[in-house]
Amino acid sequence: MKIETCMKRNVVFIPFDTTIGDAAQMMVKRHIGILPVVDENNKPVGVVSMRDLLTLELPDFIELIEDLDFVHDFGAVETTRPGKKKLSEPVSTIMQPVKAIEEDGGLLRGYALMIQNDLYDLPVINKSGKLVGVVSRVDIGTTLLSNWSTVVQK
Repeated sequence: MKIETCMKRNVVFIPFDTTIGDAAQMMVKRHIGILPVVDENNKPVGVVSMRDLLTLELPDFIELIEDLDFVHDFGAVETTRPGKKKLSEPVSTIMQPVKAIEEDGGLLRGYALMIQNDLYDLPVINKSGKLVGVVSRVDIGTTLLSNWSTVVQK
């Protein structure tokens, strides 16, 4: 099966010069976890994920703690937010390199790319490199698992 059979085609994306604050508001408004960043030709040049944005709120000392089981909350740090200056920066300052799959790529290849790159969503491009969709682990997984019912019924 191909990625195009289960990808979301109504993709929310942002231009390269979108601010971090505007990207965050877009995620909240649309209830999404990934924003492909595109150039003027609608070709992906990067990705901003929920993880990228929430990392801005995590305290720096988090990397020094190996085991968080004993931490109930971070106290006063829980109420801090990124400053106005940071939220006014373009998403290009925090976006990740784009990993994408062509719409005619196989489902297992897409899932393997997600596992290898620790991704939950993957932009989908056409042959000319333009953004045409987004596919998630759940999209691929449920499509693959739906085929198991034919095995069970035999």
